[in-house]
Amino acid sequence: MSAAVVPPVGARIRQARLERGMSLRALAREVGVSASLVSQIETGKSQPSVSTLYAITTVLGISVESLFDARASSPMAGVNPPGVNPTGTVLPALAAFAADPGRRIGPLVAAGERETLELDSGVVWERLGRVPGADVDFLLVTYRPGGSSSGSGGLMRHTGTEYGYLTSGELILTLGFDEYTVRPGDAVSFESTTPHRYRNDGEVPAVGVWFVSGDVQ
Repeated sequence: MSAAVVPPVGARIRQARLERGMSLRALAREVGVSASLVSQIETGKSQPSVSTLYAITTVLGISVESLFDARASSPMAGVNPPGVNPTGTVLPALAAFAADPGRRIGPLVAAGERETLELDSGVVWERLGRVPGADVDFLLVTYRPGGSSSGSGGLMRHTGTEYGYLTSGELILTLGFDEYTVRPGDAVSFESTTPHRYRNDGEVPAVGVWFVSGDVQ
């Protein structure tokens, strides 16, 4: 699949931050990075890692897809910030994964044809399908040993609802003030607005099937 042309991601992050009345330092504090790095990302001088971008969209309450949707409005549409090639892409793997939500994936997705996104926090997402008009992500998720859903180690929250079923390995789910050990055959379901984090403290990968409804980030 060819990579989509990506609009100025940093400008869209800045727009979302300002719309929420959040200062640059406040966003950096919530994400767990320096204010200098956030500034460089917003001006296009630095490209964020996938986990940092995931954390930013989580804090801002926006979907990753919205940053890569060429149809979305932006006060700087057509303006390329420093370091961004007007004909190139930023994080092409993520741009490909955040494909046009109107595009059908399936009805059959063979094992070797899945769209895959590897996060630098030790997590791999494999998209199992998408039906246009259904606001649901259908994913095979792998947490490598030491992997966590949050690169910064903090809890995250976003809109939507999560349903998960673990097929192998073991995960620690922190949900609000509670902590659960999820083992093969166990299932989880909760509102994603509840602060949460998954981590794999074991020595083997933890693998499961996840459905995430609402704005996926």
